[in-house]
Amino acid sequence: MSFAEYIKESFTEFRSKVEWPKWADLQESTTIVAVSTIVLSIFTFGIDEVFAKALKNIIGILINAVN
Repeated sequence: MSFAEYIKESFTEFRSKVEWPKWADLQESTTIVAVSTIVLSIFTFGIDEVFAKALKNIIGILINAVN
């Protein structure tokens, strides 16, 4: 099989054998991904802030204990 035949058969398979999702399914999936991404980013931001404040307090306590 030559490279040109491979490309031609791949294109034919994409057009006729692949079942593409419906527009409504794509919209629903996109909404789910967008909402999940926002929720996860807010959660990550919150955890990052908690750890940053905890480390700042621990370092402050250690510095004050040494002085």
